[in-house]
Amino acid sequence: MTIGDRTCAVSVDLDEVRLYHRIHGLGAPQGAAMRAVWERALPRHLRLFESLGIPATFFVVSEDLADADNAARARDLVRAGHEVANHSRTHPYDLIRLSSEEIRREVREAADEIERATGVRPVGFRAPGYNLSPAVWEALAEAGLRYDSSLLPSVPYFLAKAAVLGSMRLLGRTSASVLGDPRALFSPDRPHRHASGLVEIPIGVLPGGIPFIGTTLALAGAYGARALARLASVRDFVSLELHGIDLCDAELDGLSALRTRQPDLRRSADSKQAALRAAIESLRGRGYRFVRLADVSV
Repeated sequence: MTIGDRTCAVSVDLDEVRLYHRIHGLGAPQGAAMRAVWERALPRHLRLFESLGIPATFFVVSEDLADADNAARARDLVRAGHEVANHSRTHPYDLIRLSSEEIRREVREAADEIERATGVRPVGFRAPGYNLSPAVWEALAEAGLRYDSSLLPSVPYFLAKAAVLGSMRLLGRTSASVLGDPRALFSPDRPHRHASGLVEIPIGVLPGGIPFIGTTLALAGAYGARALARLASVRDFVSLELHGIDLCDAELDGLSALRTRQPDLRRSADSKQAALRAAIESLRGRGYRFVRLADVSV
């Protein structure tokens, strides 16, 4: 499906709670919090998408599929018409700093494990932390992937991330997150063909560089989310990136340890779902049709 007028692709990064603990320099989560994204938030996303009648692309960290219940959930995603894509094997935030062989292994083994779990080999990739490098592009091409959706050409996001990492260092705290190459901020902000031969589908950015992602919508509330969707609709193609944790609830899902560090967790799952629904319905009302990322070509 070639990009034309009014097309939107919704994607969800199924990063489990342990990965957020690594970002914020916290110890490993305990109890039910360890599985809050796959067990609690994923069903909420699915109910939302089913009620709206839209397909989505789910980026999976393949080590999570070692859990038989998660593997079954991934198969159910495919049966429901959604796409399951490659988000690396272990989600190393420093992927771009690994050796070429380690990068190839993260990409190749994730593809193998997703295919074993779902019966479908993934054709798309999203890098941990949105960071790419020539070695990552080479690994994606070698693995036979068709597209990447990692670029987030947002200067405000880059500067905010740099400020957070800098303040953590000053406080003596260590984050697993790393800053990528700032030159990526000046990449095209619409789907395009990369020199590797893959299609790059950047994550949506609003005028002014504000990321059009789940966190932004959740914090804006339903009314604000509609306004942000109106801003997004200046583009023919919109890539709306969500995270599984966008529909986690700190109270219901035992995530109090993250509440002070993840502003979106100060909102209830119901209020965040209302914001996501408002944005998607706003785009639909403006004539957008919804596709999986695998259906996008240039």
